[in-house]
Amino acid sequence: MVAFLTSLLIAAALIAPIFPYAKRRPVGTPLTWGEAAVAGTYIFFLLFWIYGVVPHQFLTWADSELSWRPDRIWFGPGGQITMPFTGWSLQTPWFPMVISAQIFRDIIATLIYVVFLGGQIWIWGWWQNRGERAKAQKAIEPVTSYGRPLMKRA
Repeated sequence: MVAFLTSLLIAAALIAPIFPYAKRRPVGTPLTWGEAAVAGTYIFFLLFWIYGVVPHQFLTWADSELSWRPDRIWFGPGGQITMPFTGWSLQTPWFPMVISAQIFRDIIATLIYVVFLGGQIWIWGWWQNRGERAKAQKAIEPVTSYGRPLMKRA
């Protein structure tokens, strides 16, 4: 659990600097070769971390400490799950499928991928639209010819 939570914290720490950098960097400024190499390496490491390390740490935690293995049957004949507040057990032989804990482990791992993919798409859109946000902010705040905000005289 510690490794999984640490990998999530490192992922958040890797994602966080993108927002202040995007606000500081002017729209349309061309990249130098050095900036492109550093940015490409950084994004490659970030994608490796969120799509490789974080799901791996969850799967390792689920297999070892939580024991969500294929031999641990939750639903179906011989299942171990009892419905809360009712006492009704799913150990009845009429339930035609055997659903193990590994299925839930894999569903959660897939949801981790889906959340990170959705976040990646959102950040791409946010980065690409930063120019429109800057234009909208300039339209709201009137400035002098020197770029300083206008002040009303009292």
